[in-house]
Amino acid sequence: MSDTVAVILVIVVILVVLAIAAALLMRARGKERRAREAEELRARAAAHEAEVEHTQRTAAAQQSAADAAREQAELAEARAAEARAELAQTEAQREDIVREADRVDPAVDHRSDDYAPGQTGTPRTP
Repeated sequence: MSDTVAVILVIVVILVVLAIAAALLMRARGKERRAREAEELRARAAAHEAEVEHTQRTAAAQQSAADAAREQAELAEARAAEARAELAQTEAQREDIVREADRVDPAVDHRSDDYAPGQTGTPRTP
């Protein structure tokens, strides 16, 4: 009986060693496969490098154009504000002249409640 037990033990040990060897081999093959896959992914990423650089240059150029356009818009807005201020000043000067004309004109009552500058023919109240 001890020979049978010894043979069984030897077979079990051999099977365990074979199972361990198979597991180690599968693990090594898995690592190799994952390493190859990682290398392929890195190669694909490197192939996109030129596209990334081109896109970066395009984005930088577009940002520069947007900055320049923003600067031009700010300058145009400043010029428009100056023009509006000049218009207001010119209108005020014209109204001052019209009021002066109305003040001098004996036919215009520039002191009445319904007086509006430039309306000629507003009767003067005695």
